[in-house]
Amino acid sequence: MPRISRAASRPEFTHGVQTGDVDASSGMVWTRVDRPARIDFEWSTTESFKNARKLHALTTSPTSDFTVKRLIDGLPSDQEIFWRATATDLADANGVSDPIVGRFRTAPGSRRSVKFAWSGDTVGQGWGIDEDRGGMKAYGTMAKHRPDFFLHSGDTIYADGPLKETVDLPDGSVWKNVIIPEKTKVAETLDEYRGQWKYNMLDKNVRELYASVPTFYQWDDHEVLNNWSASKDLTADDRYTEKNIAVLAARAARAFHEMTPIRYMPSEPGRIYRKISYGPMLDIFFIDLRSYRGPNNDNLQTELGPDSQMMGPEQIAWLKRALADSNATWKVIACDMPISLVVWDDYANRKGFEAVSNNEAGAPKGRELEFADLLRFIKTAGITNTVWLTADVHYTAAHHYSPDRAAFQDFEPFWEFVSGPIHAGSYGPNDLDMTFGPKAEFIKAPSPDQKQGESPAAGLQFFGLVEIDGDTEQLTVRLMDTNDQELWTKTIDPVRNA
Repeated sequence: MPRISRAASRPEFTHGVQTGDVDASSGMVWTRVDRPARIDFEWSTTESFKNARKLHALTTSPTSDFTVKRLIDGLPSDQEIFWRATATDLADANGVSDPIVGRFRTAPGSRRSVKFAWSGDTVGQGWGIDEDRGGMKAYGTMAKHRPDFFLHSGDTIYADGPLKETVDLPDGSVWKNVIIPEKTKVAETLDEYRGQWKYNMLDKNVRELYASVPTFYQWDDHEVLNNWSASKDLTADDRYTEKNIAVLAARAARAFHEMTPIRYMPSEPGRIYRKISYGPMLDIFFIDLRSYRGPNNDNLQTELGPDSQMMGPEQIAWLKRALADSNATWKVIACDMPISLVVWDDYANRKGFEAVSNNEAGAPKGRELEFADLLRFIKTAGITNTVWLTADVHYTAAHHYSPDRAAFQDFEPFWEFVSGPIHAGSYGPNDLDMTFGPKAEFIKAPSPDQKQGESPAAGLQFFGLVEIDGDTEQLTVRLMDTNDQELWTKTIDPVRNA
C-alpha cells in the first residue's frame, strides 16, 4: 500500500517540453510540472543517454506557475542533443516522475545547409483546437520538413480572443473547440495570460513540434490585446475590468517569458529584441515593434520623437551595431509587422495606424522615419544580404523593395516575405504604401468570394521555409500552405563583398 501511495503522489509534466534560442554551443530548454518540485536535468549526444551529463537541479514553485527553464551550454556545434528532465516532489522525496525528453540540434560551426520555418498568428478569431479536424494541422505539416528551428513571428497567442464551444461554418459543418476556463474570456489576470499558452500546448501537433524543433519567439499585439499601444482606451470595452493597458502588458510580458524558452537578458529582463547566430551563414535579428512604440495615431509626424516611435532609439542603435558587426552571409531581420502594408488601428473608420506605414506614398513620416534611417544606414555601412521575415496580416506574400519605385530612395533593394496565419482566421490582402517602393510579387489571401476571418478549415493557413545552401550560400524562400503545397518560391544569390 505505501508503494501505491508514493506512485500516486508522483509529479507529472503537464505541457510537454520546449527548446529555444539555440546557437552553436547552447540552447534554452523549458518544461512545466503540476506542483513544487526539484527538476533534475541531463543531456547527451545519444538517445540512449549513455555518458549523460547531469546539471545542477532547479526548483519550481507557484511563483512561476511551476514552469522551469534553463540554459544548457558548453555543447558541441552541429550536434544532435538529447535532454531530459525528472521531477521530485518537494514534499515527498519518494515522489519521482517519469522522465520527459526533448531534442534539438546545435547550430553549425562551419558551413552546412540550414533550413528553418517561420509563421505567426495562433488561435485567433475564435478558431481553437478542433480535434476532429486534426487540431492545429499546419504545425504538423511544418514539422514534417524537419527544420532546424521555427521562428514564431508574433501573435503567438490571442489573449483577447475567447473561444466558443462550437462555431457554425458556411458549408453547414460545425467547428468544435477544445475549451479551458482561461479561453472563455479575455485575459486580464496573470493566470489568465498563462492559460493562453497552456491552451496552445494542449494541441498534439504543437507539442510534437516543440519536442524536436527549437522555437525562436517574438511577440506582437495579441499577446496582450488587439492593437495595444499607449493610446489604447479600454473605457468602453465591457469585456475588461482592468482598464490599465500598462498593467495588462506587464502581466502578459511576465507570462510570455515564463511560458517560452526565450533567453533571459540581464540588462532588461523583459527584452525580446536580440540576435541569434546560427552558424557562419546566418544571423537572425529579432526586433520588437510593440514594447517601445508611441501611441497609435495619424502617423504623419515630420520629426522623430515619442509620438512617431516604433522601435525606439536604444533598440535602433543596438540593431545598427549588431548588423554592422555581423560576419554572417545572410542577415535575417525578423520583424513582427510588415513595413509597407497599410494596417489601420480602427479598420471600420479607417482612422489611426497600427503598423509602420501611413497610407501616403510620399516622403517618410511618422514611424516610417525610423525605417528610413535604418535602411539608409544599411546602405551607407555596406551591409549586404538582408532579408526581412514577418507575419501579422493573416495571408502570405512576397514583397520586393526598390528605390526605383520609391519616394524615399536612399537604400539598397531588398526582399520582405510574409507568412501566416499558422492557425487563425484568414484576412487580406492589405494595400501597399509606396514610400519605400514595395512591389507584391506574390499574394495568397482569401478570394473575393471568401469571407474575411475564414476558418482554418478553408486551408488558408500558411508558413514559410527558408533554406541556405551550404555550398552556394544561395537563400531560397518557399511559401507553403497547410496542405504542404508550395505556392511560390524565390532563390536569392548572395552579394559578395569585395
